Amino acid sequence: MKLIIISGRSGSGKSTAVQVLEDIGFYCIDNLPAALLHETVNYLQQLKQSDDETQDSAQATSVKDKIALCIDARNPVEHLEQLPSIIEGINNGKQAIEVDFIYLDASDEVLIQRYSATRRRHPMANQANGLKSAIEYENKVLAPVADLASMRIDTTHMSLYELRDVIKIRVAQRSEQNLSLQFISFGFKHGVPLDSDMVYDLRILPNPYWDPQLRPYNGTQQPVIDFLSGQQLVTDMISDITHYVEKWLPHFKSNNRSYVTIALGCTGGQHRSVYIAEQLTSHFRPLMDNVSIYHREIKEKH
Repeated sequence: MKLIIISGRSGSGKSTAVQVLEDIGFYCIDNLPAALLHETVNYLQQLKQSDDETQDSAQATSVKDKIALCIDARNPVEHLEQLPSIIEGINNGKQAIEVDFIYLDASDEVLIQRYSATRRRHPMANQANGLKSAIEYENKVLAPVADLASMRIDTTHMSLYELRDVIKIRVAQRSEQNLSLQFISFGFKHGVPLDSDMVYDLRILPNPYWDPQLRPYNGTQQPVIDFLSGQQLVTDMISDITHYVEKWLPHFKSNNRSYVTIALGCTGGQHRSVYIAEQLTSHFRPLMDNVSIYHREIKEKH
């Protein structure tokens, strides 16, 4: 059985994540009380076992091997604090269950913008004075939950469609026991991605931006590719990053990590970071089952 637990701050995209998983065949429960997590999983396992034994489509329930549960800050604080031990109990159970814990988040400023645009009432409004305070309070309440995450997704710069793609490609399509690797290109002037496991600063490399003829292009387009591929410093940087990642990825996997996100940053996120992210993705895709790329600033992904 595959179990995905979704959590995160309100406005970060939890509902979208659950909807995507439901659309692709997961049995989903939204806003599950944390205290009922263990009992719920046991109950769904029993239903599935009953289905397997009867093999009768007329009597079978809709429960599948893939389950997604959403747990958020509306739970009592003491129940959220008990969540690590509850999940540990599930992992140590008799039935083999693959558990992925996905935590969604965004910057305070973006969460305020999203709530202001929709004019929805924040779930923590009764515990705080104003929207900003409610968002900060929720962050504090969810701190012990965020630490459990096997993968954090920063939706600050993501559209609805980009988030849907991330959930489909990185979460739902990840094979059991296989590592999901993602390369993100970004611009430092727009902030470092919150969900990065490794960050490489590429601003020391030759910059196509200063050539007026190259400036309109990005790192996926041939004029910039031709320029950067001819720079020895760029070639050396790609080689060094490749060797480092190849050396340490097995250690991430042996430490039960399911997701690794490598962020590559230049000044604006248009040229150097995009080109190098593309080169690294091309190198690792034949070697691994789940490798994806996301160009945060140019809004192109594969």
